[in-house]
Amino acid sequence: MLDANLKTQLKAYLEKVTQPFEIVASLDDSDKSKELRDLLHDIVGLTDKITLREDGGDARTPSFSLERPGADISLCFAGIPMGHEFTSLVLALLQVGGHPSKLEADVIEQVKGIQGEFNFETYFSLSCQNCPDVVQALNLMAVLNPNIRHVAIDGALFQDEVEQRQIMSVPSIYLNGELFSQGRMGVEEILAKIDTGASARDAEKLNAKDAFDVLVIGGGPAGASAAIYAARKGIRTGVAAERFGGQVLDTMAIENFISVQETEGPKLARALEEHVKQYDVDIMNLQRASQLIPAKAEGGLHEVKFESGASLKAKTVILSTGARWREMNVPGEQEYRGRGVAYCPHCDGPLFKGKRVAVIGGGNSGVEAAIDLAGIVAHVTLIEFDSQLRADAVLQKKLRSLSNVDIVTSALTSEVKGDGQKVTGLTYKDRNSDEFKALELEGIFVQIGLLPNSDWLKGTVELSQRGEIIVDARGETSLPGVFAAGDVTTVPYKQIVIAVGEGAKASLSAFDHLIRNS
Repeated sequence: MLDANLKTQLKAYLEKVTQPFEIVASLDDSDKSKELRDLLHDIVGLTDKITLREDGGDARTPSFSLERPGADISLCFAGIPMGHEFTSLVLALLQVGGHPSKLEADVIEQVKGIQGEFNFETYFSLSCQNCPDVVQALNLMAVLNPNIRHVAIDGALFQDEVEQRQIMSVPSIYLNGELFSQGRMGVEEILAKIDTGASARDAEKLNAKDAFDVLVIGGGPAGASAAIYAARKGIRTGVAAERFGGQVLDTMAIENFISVQETEGPKLARALEEHVKQYDVDIMNLQRASQLIPAKAEGGLHEVKFESGASLKAKTVILSTGARWREMNVPGEQEYRGRGVAYCPHCDGPLFKGKRVAVIGGGNSGVEAAIDLAGIVAHVTLIEFDSQLRADAVLQKKLRSLSNVDIVTSALTSEVKGDGQKVTGLTYKDRNSDEFKALELEGIFVQIGLLPNSDWLKGTVELSQRGEIIVDARGETSLPGVFAAGDVTTVPYKQIVIAVGEGAKASLSAFDHLIRNS
C-alpha cells in the first residue's frame, strides 16, 4: 500500500510514539477493505508500539479506531485516509501514541476542561485541502478529552450516508447527529462554538492589551509579511485575523511562488504562520474587524473594533483583509449554498460523482474547475457571461477536447432552482436572444472572481468603485498612519507573491511613519 519512500518517512515519525496502543479494524471482503488492511499492516510493521486487531464491530466498513489501554479515547477513521488525509492519520497515530501536540498550552487546557457529551462526525473528501484542518482538530480534541468523540468519514466511500444527509459540501461536521458546521475550522473555532463563554473571555483579554506600534488586520500573505517586517524592527507588533492564511487556505496548487516550485495553499499558510511565530508577534485569531476609528489627532492612537466585542489600539494600522469569493447574487444562491451551490471544486467535486453540474465563469479558475470536474461527474456545463471564454488558450484547448463538457457563452445566470432541500437546476438568460433557458443539474460551482473584504471600512478610508482600498506607491491610505496591502487594495494583479511584497512595503512605510512622528 505504501511505497518504500513513504514507509521510510513514516517509520521515522513513528519512533516518536512513546505509549503503546492498538488499531482496531472493521473489515469485510470488499476491495476497499483489502486496501485498508494492507495500509494497516504496513503501519504496524514499522513499529513495535502499535498492534492490529481485525475484530472491530463498527457498522461502517472499512473503518478503524485507535485505542490506547488505560485511556478513554474515541477516534475513528471510516475509509482509507490517504491523499490530503494521510497527514491526519500520521498525526493521530503520534498523538494517541503520546507525542505532544504543538497547540498552545492555554488552548489545550481549555479543551481538557470542556464538559458535556460531544459526538462529532466529519465528512471529508480525499481531494479536499480544507478537510484535514477539521479532521486533525477534532482528532486532537478527542485525544485530549474523553467527553469528545470523533469519526472522520470519507464521503465518497459512504455515499448512502451522504445521500441520506444530503451532504453536498465538505468538510461537513455533525455534532450529536445534527449539522454543526461546514467548511474549514480549527481547534479554536470549534471551541468558540461549544464553549459559550470563550468569545467573551477572549474579548476581555484583548481589551486589556497595551497599544501596538503596528497592528496588522488580516493574516494572509500580505499580513504575515507585514508582521515579520515590523517585528524585525523591534517594535510592538500584533496581528488580528479572522483566520490565519486567508484566501490562500482555499487555493489548491501553487506553482508560481518564486523559489517554491510547487506547494498547496494550506501548506503555505502553515509555513507563513510558523514564520511569523519565530518573531515577537502577538497573534490574535478568530477576530473579524467591524470598525476602524481613526486617531483624533496627529500622533494619536487608531482603534479597531471587532465583532467579538474586543477593541485594540495602535499607533499605526496595516489593513490586509484580503478578498473573498464573488457571488452571483441571484435568487436561490444563498438558500442552496452548501446544498448544491459550491465554490471549491477540489473540495466538493467528489460528492457529485456521476451527477450533472454547471461551472459559472469562463476565466482560468472556471475552466480549470470544469476540466477537473469532468473527470469526476457525469456532465459539466460551463456558463460564461461574455461572448467568449477568457481563460488561457491552453486551458480552453483542453476543455474543448472533453466529451462530457458543454460551453455556453453570452449567458447570464438568473436563478438557482431547488426542491427545498437541494439544487435541481438553474435558469440563465441568453444575452443574444433575451430568451430564458433552464438546465437540470445537481451542482453549481461558482468561479467568477473575488471581492475585497472592505465593507467594514466604508466611510473611513477612501475606496475605489470596486471597493478596493486606494493606496499610493508606499501603501499609504487616505488616513495618516493607516496603510494597506494585498488583495484588498487597488494594487493590480492579485497574486501571492505580490501580496507578500506589498505587505513588506506597507510595514516599512509604517515604521518610517513612526520614526517621523514619534
